[in-house]
Amino acid sequence: MAAPLLTLQDIRLTIGTTPLLDGAELFVEAGERLCIVGRNGSGKSTLLKIAAGLAEADSGRRFAQPGATIRYLPQEPDLSGYADTHAYVEAGLAPGDDAASAYYLLGQLGLTGAEPVAHLSGGQARRAALARALAPKPDILLLDEPTNHLDLPAILWLEQELLQMKGALVLISHDRRFLQNLSRATVWLDRGRTFRLDQGFSGYEAWRAQLLEEEERERHKQDRKIAAEEHWVRYGVTARRKRNVRRMAELADLRRARREARQQVGQVKMTVTEAGGAGTRVIEAKNIGKTYGDKPVVTDFSIRILRGDRIGIVGPNGAGKTTLINLLTGRLTPDEGEVILGTNLSLDTLDQSRALLDTETTLASVLTGGVGDKVEVGGQSRHVVSYMKDFLFMPEQAKTPVSVLSGGERARLLLAKALAKPANLLVLDEPTNDLDLETLDLLEEMIDDYPGTVLLVSHDRDFLDRTVTAILMAEGDGSFTEYAGGYSDMAVQRGEDAAPKAGVKEDGKAAKERRKADAPRRKLTFSDKHALETLPAKIAALEKTIADLHNDLSDGALYTHDPNKARDLSARLVAAERERAAHEDRWLELELLREEIEGSSR
Repeated sequence: MAAPLLTLQDIRLTIGTTPLLDGAELFVEAGERLCIVGRNGSGKSTLLKIAAGLAEADSGRRFAQPGATIRYLPQEPDLSGYADTHAYVEAGLAPGDDAASAYYLLGQLGLTGAEPVAHLSGGQARRAALARALAPKPDILLLDEPTNHLDLPAILWLEQELLQMKGALVLISHDRRFLQNLSRATVWLDRGRTFRLDQGFSGYEAWRAQLLEEEERERHKQDRKIAAEEHWVRYGVTARRKRNVRRMAELADLRRARREARQQVGQVKMTVTEAGGAGTRVIEAKNIGKTYGDKPVVTDFSIRILRGDRIGIVGPNGAGKTTLINLLTGRLTPDEGEVILGTNLSLDTLDQSRALLDTETTLASVLTGGVGDKVEVGGQSRHVVSYMKDFLFMPEQAKTPVSVLSGGERARLLLAKALAKPANLLVLDEPTNDLDLETLDLLEEMIDDYPGTVLLVSHDRDFLDRTVTAILMAEGDGSFTEYAGGYSDMAVQRGEDAAPKAGVKEDGKAAKERRKADAPRRKLTFSDKHALETLPAKIAALEKTIADLHNDLSDGALYTHDPNKARDLSARLVAAERERAAHEDRWLELELLREEIEGSSR
C-alpha cells in the first residue's frame, strides 16, 4: 500500500483556554475523494489550513510527500496586490505548468482575466480563486466551501471538473448534493477529534447517529458507576474506621471526567413567529416587466402565489432573481403589468449580506435592538441569553462583538434576528451560506412547519428539494419559467441532467423552444375542462356568500341576542372560506396544466 501524500497526526491546537483540535488526524492518499464535516466552529477550516501548511498546530506531526503539489482554496480569498484576475491566477502556477490553463479556466468560469481585482463581487472573487487552485492540476486540492457565492451553472460545472481531475480532493462544504456526488470517504471533526468513515457523505448521517448512540450508552454506564461509588462512600465508609483512599480518588477522577467531558453540542432550536390575518391569495403578478437601460430583467411574467406556497427562485447570478423578488413583494414598481398583494401581509427578509450586522455591536444588542435584555418571540418575552442558546451561542458570548464571530456564527445570528420578527411572508436570500449541516436540517424543518408563505433564493439543490413546492427558473433575457416541485423535479421536466456551463448563457427563447419540443404531451380530461369552466363561477358565488356572512356577523348585537345564530354563521363562514380555498387551489392547478399543454403545442 502506497504511503499517503499528506499526513496529519495527533494535531493539537488551543484557542485561548479552549482546545479546538485535540488529537485530530488526516491521511490523504493519491486520488482520494475526502470530505470533512462537523459543526460550525469545530475547527474544520483550521485543520484544512494546517494541512495546506498555512497554519501551525501547537503540537502534532504534518508530513507531505516531497514534490507533491498542494493547492488550497480559502473561504475568503485575498486577491489584493494583483492588477487583474489573470495576474492573480497566473501567480499560482509553478514553473513548467501550462500557462494557457489560466485563461481556459477563467473563461470556463465566466471571467475574461481582465477584471480589476479591486472591483470584484464575492462570486467573481471565488471564481478567480477556483481557477488559481485548479490551474496547476495539483496532486492534492483542498477546498473550503467552494460553492459559496457561486450560482447553479458554476456549481454544476465545478462538480464535473472535480469529478474528472486525477488528483486527491479534500472538501469542506454545506452543500449536501455536492458532497454526495464528489466524496468517497468522510472525516467527522467533533470536539477536537476526527473520526473516519470509508464511505462518501451519503453514509455519514446514519454513521454519525450510530456513534453518538454508542457514546450515550457509554455515558450512562459511567453514570451508573458513579452512582455505585457514591453508594459505597455513603454507606461503606461509615462502617469502617479507615477510609479507602484509592476508591475515593477514583470517585473524584470519575466526577472530574464527567464534569470536564466535552459533550456533543446541543441542537439549534428554531421557531418563526407568524403574523396572522393574511388571506389565501398572497401575491398575484400579471404580465409584469422591468427593464434597466436596454436590458430586460423581468419580461411578461405572471404568477399567483397562495398562502403556504414555498417558491424557490434559481438561475445564474445577474439573471434578475433579486429584482423579481422586489417586484413581487412591492418594494419595486414594475415598468409594465401589475402586482396585487394580499391583505394584512407582514414581510420579513433574511439577506445573504453579512454587512447588515454592525461589527462593533454585541451579539445581545443585535437581538434586543440595544434596548434591555429581552427578546419578543412568538408573542412571549424571553431573556436574550435563553434565546441565544436556541441558536448554539454560549451565555458568555452575549457581550461578544459581531466582529469576532465566524461566518457560520454570523449566519446563525442573522437567522435568530430574522426569525424573531412576526411575519406571514418570509423572503430568504441564500440562507444556507455558512450554515453547518445540523443547522441546515433545522432550518428545513422550520420552513416545512411555517404556516405562512416563503420566497427562497438558493443555489443549494438538496435544500431546494427539501423545502420548496415550486421552482422559478431564470431562463435569460428576463424570462422566468415555473415548475412544480423541487430542483430535481424541475430537472426532469426540463429534460436536463445539468445546466449550461458556468461561462455560457443559453438564449432564453432558445431554451424555451428546446423544452417545448422535449416536454411530454399531456391532455386535459373532460372533467378537468368542465372544472376549469365552472370553478370561476363557484368561486365568485362563494365570495358573495362570504361577504354576506361577514356583513351579518358585523352586527355586534347578534352575539348577545342570538348566540346560537352567531355560532352557526361563524361555522358557515369557516366552511365557505375552506371551500373557496380548495376551489382556488384546484383551478390554479388546472390553469397551470392548461398553459403548459398549450405552450408545448406552439
